[in-house]
Amino acid sequence: MTLAARSGLHGAAREAACTALLSRLRSEGVEQVRVAWADVHGTLRGKTLVMDAEAAALSSALDEGVGLVSTMFLKDTSDRTAFAVFEPDGLTGLTGFASANNVLLLPDPASFVALPWAPGTGWLRAQPLWPDGSPVLADPRGVLQRALARLADAGYGLRCGLEVEFHIHRITDARLAAEDAAWPAEPPAVQLLHPGYQLLSEGWADLADHALAIVRRTALGLGLPLRSLEVELGPSQFEAVFAPTDALTAADQMVQFRNGVRQALRREGYHASFVCKPPLPNAVASGWHLHQSLVHAHGGNAMVRERAEGDADDARQVLSDAGCHWLAGLLQHAAGLTALCAPTIPAYARFHGSVMAPQAVLWGRDNRGALLRVLGAPGDPATRIENRLGEPMANPYLMIAAQVLAGLDGLKRELQPGPATASPYGGQAQRLPATLSQALDALVADSVLQDGLGPVMATIYDRIKRQELARHGAAEDAALWERREYFARF
Repeated sequence: MTLAARSGLHGAAREAACTALLSRLRSEGVEQVRVAWADVHGTLRGKTLVMDAEAAALSSALDEGVGLVSTMFLKDTSDRTAFAVFEPDGLTGLTGFASANNVLLLPDPASFVALPWAPGTGWLRAQPLWPDGSPVLADPRGVLQRALARLADAGYGLRCGLEVEFHIHRITDARLAAEDAAWPAEPPAVQLLHPGYQLLSEGWADLADHALAIVRRTALGLGLPLRSLEVELGPSQFEAVFAPTDALTAADQMVQFRNGVRQALRREGYHASFVCKPPLPNAVASGWHLHQSLVHAHGGNAMVRERAEGDADDARQVLSDAGCHWLAGLLQHAAGLTALCAPTIPAYARFHGSVMAPQAVLWGRDNRGALLRVLGAPGDPATRIENRLGEPMANPYLMIAAQVLAGLDGLKRELQPGPATASPYGGQAQRLPATLSQALDALVADSVLQDGLGPVMATIYDRIKRQELARHGAAEDAALWERREYFARF
């Protein structure tokens, strides 16, 4: 019995998809296929299969998977393994990862896409499995799938729209001389594409037209629903806005966009970074704003209220009862959510006075200073909640899973959100965690989020992030550490 059969993922539909894929690749002359999986940081990992006349390597992979060292699940942002996998007591609480053994990546034939920046190359998303066909519980995509299954059991789905801020710089020195090698190495030397501080400037967009054209072609070539590319406030800062889709697809699209844009731009001499705040003079922190709306099983927006109720600052002015409970759940779990939505050390500077970034656990009506921005009106099918907590380096699967778990708790307990704020930067509201360490403590203390992550993912995530914090704390030059750790690689 093949791995595909042992996993329970294979059937008539997948068999037909495999046959169609192999036929397509032969007819289109595809030379190689990257079989990829998104790790705990949302970075694609995997292997490239060479296409011969019989497509033997890919045919085998579709049945039996592709081997991947299991330490890929245990790496921090520097690629150091956070667990002592060769020590008998180095994996307490975890099973299956001993001795840097193998995990198998089983490709999804329906996920194939030709890479617009790499002629003759295609990409397949893969699911990590143990040799017996069971899922690897440290797979971030699996965490989201399980959270969405819980939501479906409650009679709902989730639609998400992405607004992603990021930076693009022109490379002036790639720093690829042999003597530049380090672990991690210095990022390339760069210069700005626009000087910033003129929000939505058409002139600045024109200055960056060549780079933005690459972003546009990459996104559209990958089949992503890109709506707009915009000049943001900071120097060399931009924003991409995507049409809403179901939550799992939105997470997949974020992975494709982030990894694809970095690769395509690097080939053309640009350095794209999704780090919250680049270690450059006068840089402005970037956010990832996640628009979300509950949908009924039949597809209608479950957050729409037909008739306003309550006072002007009552959530029932806009949101249905279910929407109010969801909003309250996000507020209730905001501290723990922060560790999954803002997973890097530099991200916390954004909560201390950055432009239009949240600072406290508050919601508001169309208020960009609040953590949660409620948009819509009675009867408006586009009614939704925008969570402004995230940074663009967040793992899309874990960030969106966290929304589901928090919102579901609000639905289950029928929580109420309290009144809207008109003063998001004043008053005595609960503050967001001030550091990654505080956010991790809040995540560990949040039983709802811990249960939703599962003990394997919760243990790995906490250990990886604590190791990053420890190495940062021991660094003689914290700025150099952050520059190499994040800006060079993400």
